[in-house]
Amino acid sequence: MADIVDTAVNAGSFSTLVAAVKAANLVDTLKGAGPFTVFAPTDEAFAKLPEGTVDALLKDIPKLKKILTYHVVSGKVMAADVVKLKSATTVEGSDVKIDASNGGVKVNDAKVSTADVAADNGVIHIIDTVLIPA
Repeated sequence: MADIVDTAVNAGSFSTLVAAVKAANLVDTLKGAGPFTVFAPTDEAFAKLPEGTVDALLKDIPKLKKILTYHVVSGKVMAADVVKLKSATTVEGSDVKIDASNGGVKVNDAKVSTADVAADNGVIHIIDTVLIPA
């Protein structure tokens, strides 16, 4: 198996996320022992942001780091556990809201499209919207 970063690279639909993780200098962290739970926005999710947002974030590393760490929860939280939660505290420090009341799972306003993508240092849940901390 591969770590979270390599799993995202191999999936092929996370080039923006991987580029952002590299720019924010979080590669070593996400290749670390973990375990981590990553709510991973697809390239399509990044494309939904207002034009120029990604480029601006790549130039504002502290803000980029804040947004990226807002997508990471310490520990390996599988979908079966996520659905029992109302919120989860992110590595960034604030909480994301979790809503499993309508059959699917939402993290804030993002829908989980694919859950439980295994990595050897955690798990990835693929989401359709970039999470922005308040």
